[in-house]
Amino acid sequence: MPAPTPDHQTLQEAADWFARLSSEPHNLAQQHAWQQWLDRSDSHRQAWRYVERVSQRFAPLQDDRETASRTLQALHHTPTSRRQVLRTLSVISGGLLLGGLAWRHAALTEQLLAWQAGYRTSTGEILERTLADGSRIWLNSATALDVALSTSQRSLRLYEGEVLIVTGSDPRPFIVHTAQGSLSPLGTRFSVRERAARTQLNVYEGAVQVRCAASHHTRVAKAGEGLSFDSHGTTPPEPAQPGRESWSKGILLAQDMPLPQFIEELADYRRGHLGLDPGLAHLRVMGTFPLHDTDQVLAMLEGVLPIRMEQTFPGWTTVKPR
Repeated sequence: MPAPTPDHQTLQEAADWFARLSSEPHNLAQQHAWQQWLDRSDSHRQAWRYVERVSQRFAPLQDDRETASRTLQALHHTPTSRRQVLRTLSVISGGLLLGGLAWRHAALTEQLLAWQAGYRTSTGEILERTLADGSRIWLNSATALDVALSTSQRSLRLYEGEVLIVTGSDPRPFIVHTAQGSLSPLGTRFSVRERAARTQLNVYEGAVQVRCAASHHTRVAKAGEGLSFDSHGTTPPEPAQPGRESWSKGILLAQDMPLPQFIEELADYRRGHLGLDPGLAHLRVMGTFPLHDTDQVLAMLEGVLPIRMEQTFPGWTTVKPR
């Protein structure tokens, strides 16, 4: 089970330390003070690793970038099995372990396997495709999935992100697999989201049966209902999230949405870290916002709410009280 995310204050402290060390790399007294802060708790160390990951997306280490680039080029131009991919990953991860960077292995492995998927989108990208059986799919930001159409069934495997599906009129069974279980729709329109070790389902037409991977527990969600599940069980069906599918049109629809939820949704379409001061949790958002330009969305929020944006370093933005 993944460790809990450090709280906002700890993450912000880590970001502030990163900015200070970057601006004064030879300040030994400051480095000593940072080391004392880092050694104070596991939460501090976890927050620091997160800050490093964010910063490296904007200024990655050259050796790992070149290694990953060469690997991906080979994967794109050579017929490659998943077993071959895993062998390649073991070589890369060995180098990372020798360099004391084992924490980056899991993220790199997940990235490379996702890049092997037949359908994938980058952060902020939304993609629409029609499958050979007539089904239509929309991939949300940072999504990866595979499609397999055989004589006996139609199968999708969602590795990460979110997909909206309108099933085609085909007699073969249609199944969507995630790490937590499987979903079997019956002539329907629905969305599946893989996030934080759970799968979120929203059904807009028809019905979908969920089967949990470990317990084999099943539950059916009907049109207008949604639920989430892990490998052991599901939540009871609730009303489907209003406006959830609007992202397929490039829109974030907020209907009296709490600001924390809005910022969490917007962050999915933005590279780097987008955080919110807990003191703003009482604010709510109403309106439609374009997902193709998150800077514009943040500027729109500044115009109507008592907030301001603060950038600690490139890629690290915090929403604070004005």
